[in-house]
This record gives sequence, structure tokens and C-alpha cells, in this order.
Amino acid sequence: MSLAMVAGCSTLPRIVPDMSRGASAPVRLEGARGLLSAAQSKAILARLASRGEETGIFERHLALEEGVAGTPLMVGNKVVLLQDGPATYQAMFDAIAAARDHIHMETYIIEDDEVGRRFAAALVGKQAQGVDVRLIYDSVGASSTPQAFFKHLTDNGVAVLEFNPINPLALRKGWEVNQRDHRKLLVVDGRVAFMGGINISGVYSAGSSRRGSKRPAGGASHWRDTHLQVEGPVVADFQKLFLATWEKQKGDVRIARDFFPVPVSRGREVVRAIGSSSDDAFSQVYATLLSAIGAAETAVSLTNAYFVPDPQLLAALKDAAGRGVDVRLILPGHSDSWLVLHAGRSHYGDLLRGGVKIHERRGALLHAKTALIDGVWSTVGSTNLDWRSFLHNDEVNAVVLGQEFGAQMQAVFAADLAASDQVTLEAWEARGLGDRARELAARLWEYWL
Repeated sequence: MSLAMVAGCSTLPRIVPDMSRGASAPVRLEGARGLLSAAQSKAILARLASRGEETGIFERHLALEEGVAGTPLMVGNKVVLLQDGPATYQAMFDAIAAARDHIHMETYIIEDDEVGRRFAAALVGKQAQGVDVRLIYDSVGASSTPQAFFKHLTDNGVAVLEFNPINPLALRKGWEVNQRDHRKLLVVDGRVAFMGGINISGVYSAGSSRRGSKRPAGGASHWRDTHLQVEGPVVADFQKLFLATWEKQKGDVRIARDFFPVPVSRGREVVRAIGSSSDDAFSQVYATLLSAIGAAETAVSLTNAYFVPDPQLLAALKDAAGRGVDVRLILPGHSDSWLVLHAGRSHYGDLLRGGVKIHERRGALLHAKTALIDGVWSTVGSTNLDWRSFLHNDEVNAVVLGQEFGAQMQAVFAADLAASDQVTLEAWEARGLGDRARELAARLWEYWL
């Protein structure tokens, strides 16, 4: 494949199929001791690709992805798949409690509620113990959080940075209100990282198998989300993403700590950290996902909270279905944004006629952002399948390769599928005029959603 970018940051990159380049560049892996030999890399990739059926995803995709993503495939990592708020928050609190050098947290939303105050207390407590604590929050995402919440943190020594303030008087550079930090990232001691779709909010107080104390919009009783805990050499790449944002946003200069400890192998997973920013020429997450869909041979399984696809993503999904790939989307049946919900639904007819299978999650407010391709290529992160994530937001994802982790992802997808209703073309074409009108109105705003 080759990548041709349209000039300017207001359009998405154009991914042009050219499979002859994919086979010419061998994929090289890195580990705790640096770059692996060609033989070592080949042996690991052969193990990852071995899954009982032929797939060309490694040969046709990985070399391009390395060029697009700009970060290496790292071996020797341990990855824990986390679902919903309670399990994720407990793992994060355990990591924070064990911190000895530094804590770096980056989040779109942090609320002044029971969950947010618990995190604040944990961060203040570690700062009092001499741990260097830094927090980046998004100005729009946390717009309802009172400044007193953040003042309490700064008064107790925590370094707090507001990303692209919406208050013109607080600007550190040009007013870029449309460029938001949508990442959910926590790095502790440079050894463990968390990323995914979960914000710091009481709406996650209950898991997706029982009723929560705070009822989300749209009639759902709980929030359904996915997160990752990662240990191993790849944590350094997530650390670099945090520090780059801190520097770009002119965060307080502090004495550097042990941000990059000597890497240690912690497991068998092969992981790539991918960060995207509106300052980049193109979204690396977007280009990587499109290249993976383009290389798919058996199955594309996407679960996403906010689905407002651009023409190229639509074409990639339909092309995959057209060549016999089982393409399935699990999307929200309810949403906290009716505009996004109906803008996405305005594309259902085109996708269904193209052979794509669509399922809507019932009962829960779906907030996960995951993909599984051919059972061996997985990604979990903050990136939605919409124009905003691809063009205007800072996002972070982890790509995990291999059948073992893919099996875990498949189990989660199957569980969500069982809790979803399939949308058929016959039923969709019989929907009412009211729904059609809402879809038409919402679609006019899809670029900005």
C-alpha cells in the first residue's frame, strides 16, 4: 500500500491500495534490549500469524503500518483487557498506590463527583509522598468541573494543565477551540500504562452487567466500555505521547524524573502505541485502521460509540464485505448525542446494501472503541469512528497482535453481539419519516461531530 495525503489538516488522508510495496519491506520488532534480529522478528511474526487458517494480514499490512504509525512493534509486553469502570478504576488505583517516582494522567473528562474526588485524593496523597504527579485535562471535556476541583490539586503540589483553554484569557497559543484532547491515558513510573475509552466519571460506577447509580441518556441503565492495562517496553512510547502533549501545551517545567526506566520484558504480547494529534499531517490511527481493514481476509469486527464515517471508511468496509470478509459493526442503540446517533444511522442503508452487518447494543450506553481483524489484529483506544476523532482530536490507541489476545477480544465482541439487535435492510428501509428527517438533519453536521 502507499499513502497519499491531501495538503492541509482539514481533510482526511487518502489510502491508495498498492500491495506490491507491502511484501518488499521486512517487519522488524523491538524488545527490552533493542531491535531484534531479522530471524527473531520472523519467528515471532510466524507464531502470531499461526491460527489454523491462512491470512495475509501480516505480510500485506504490518510493513506499511510501521511506516504510517511512526512507532515500532514492541515485544515482551503484558496486556490486560479491562471492561467497564469498576475493574478499570480498581486497577488504576492499585497502580497509583504503588507509584514511587511519577504519575502522568491525561483525560478528556474528569468530574467533581465521587469517582473524580477519589482520584484527586489518590493523586494528592502520592504528591505528598514525593511522587511527581501531573494531570492534563481537556477544557471542553471538563467544562462542567468547577475550577475549585483543580485548585485543590494545584494547592497540594499536583501539576495541572488545561488543554486548549476555551477561555481566551487563558490561552498559551492560538485559540484552537475545535482541537480537543480526547485521550484517556495513565502512565505510572514509566512501567505501566492504561488507555482506552473510560473517562473519570461516576457514570462508570456500575459495570455493564447491572444497574448503576447514575442513569445515562437514552434509556440505558449503565455504560459499556473497554480499557487496557499494559506493562513492558511499549510503555515508553505511551510516555513519549504524554510528555509531547505536556511540552506542546507549555506545561510547568519540572525537574525530570525517571521517566524512561530500563525496559523489562513482562509478557509475550506484541504491541504498538499509536497517538494522533490535530497538529499531525494525518491521523495515524485512521490510516492504520484503514490499512488493516484493507488487508482483512476473514473478519472485521468493530465496536464503537460514535460512528460517523467518512466516504473512505465507508468504502473500505463495503469493499471488505464485497470480497467475502465478515464485516460486523456493534453500534449504540442509545446515545448521549442524538446528532451523532442519527448522523451515523444515515449511512446504514448504504452499508447494509453493501453487505456490512450492523448490530445495535441494547440496555447499555455503548462507549467502547475497539476493533478486531482476522482474529489476530486488535486495537483498543480513545478513537471513535467519526470525523472529529480523525481530524480534530488528540487520540491514543494500542494495537495488539496475536491470536491469544485476539481470542479475548473475540469473546468480548461475542458477548456484546449477544446483547445487541441486528438491523436488517428490510426493517431499515421501512423506518418512519421522522427518523429519516432526523438523519438528514444530523448528517449536515457530521464533519463537526
